[in-house]
Amino acid sequence: MAAVSSVSFSALGQCCSERKVFKSSTRSLASNFEGYRFRTRLLCYCVRGRASNSTPRAVIQCMSASTDVPTVAETKMNFLKAYKRPIPGIYNTVLQELIVQQHLMRYKRTYRYDPVFALGFVTVYDQLMEGYPSEEDRDAIFQAYIKALNEDPEKYRADGQKLEEWARAQTSNSLLEFAAREGEVEGKLKDIAERAGSKESFSYSRFIAIGLFRLLELANASEPTILEKLCAALNVSKRSVDRDLDVYRNLLTKLVQAKELLKEYVDREKKKREERVQSQKADEAIKKCVGEYQNAGL
Repeated sequence: MAAVSSVSFSALGQCCSERKVFKSSTRSLASNFEGYRFRTRLLCYCVRGRASNSTPRAVIQCMSASTDVPTVAETKMNFLKAYKRPIPGIYNTVLQELIVQQHLMRYKRTYRYDPVFALGFVTVYDQLMEGYPSEEDRDAIFQAYIKALNEDPEKYRADGQKLEEWARAQTSNSLLEFAAREGEVEGKLKDIAERAGSKESFSYSRFIAIGLFRLLELANASEPTILEKLCAALNVSKRSVDRDLDVYRNLLTKLVQAKELLKEYVDREKKKREERVQSQKADEAIKKCVGEYQNAGL
């Protein structure tokens, strides 16, 4: 766990922000660099278990028996209807894969929204979309994404912010004492612990693991034993959390590498365009001089 604790979300975010990625046709670049392959591993990251183990039967078991449950295609279509502008390739690919996997989480029989899940997803989304060309579009995509899953994007943001503010005011000890205290966030954590302990209306996912790590980071609770104690207090498997945080850390590293390579590509293309423009201007100047020369009868 020490390896995970050493990774700071803010540090990774700063690293990503220094590598702004502008619009480019990146889908055709998939075979040109190794870092881009992180997107295929996102399938394994988003839901518990390996993507290769997913079978039609497993999917059916995950879904509610209700006939009102939408299909994956309907969820994706709802997203595309809500946000109609083109999305640069590297972001679009990740978002399309991510929404498919979150659809399966969302409509599991045991799924129930909780703030730690929301904090985890918001953290993932903000990290993945760091450096997006337009902040306004990034927010619009978030709105369309959550609404496509028939959930409330404002609630995701509000609950995530409340947990972050609460965590900043905590210490390693007070973070673990939520069960003995009263308060809005404490009550939500107690609810998670109760549901996870009874195995009813609780569905563990990697978003929960990331949400817990975010709480620890904001509370400056870097001691290796704190995460173990917090998992125990919430009745969540520490082994699963450790595994999922390692996966997430690796994905963020690959994301940074992919964006860096994309930036290099965009810079090269920009330089080529500038050289072509200068060449065209030189050609036009020569043609103009020749024309004037001919018109003068010289």
